[in-house]
Amino acid sequence: MGDAERTLMSRLIFIFAIVAVVYWLLSAYRKRPAKPDELAPSEQMVQCAHCGVHLPKSESLCVDEVHFCSDAHKRAHAELRK
Repeated sequence: MGDAERTLMSRLIFIFAIVAVVYWLLSAYRKRPAKPDELAPSEQMVQCAHCGVHLPKSESLCVDEVHFCSDAHKRAHAELRK
């Protein structure tokens, strides 16, 4: 086997390897299952009676069906009501 034949053979092997890797990557990409958008369960949003910020109901402070974002706003709202 001469140098020309070895060079040709090595080029063919290299090209075959590149094609095989590209094929493998494309087939792995296509087989990948699409992840469904898993959304967290939605939660009711409420508005702070003092500042108006919206927050999840579970994170609010509720006094007589009036929601607040913090204890400070609950106290400030009570002071305004006096």
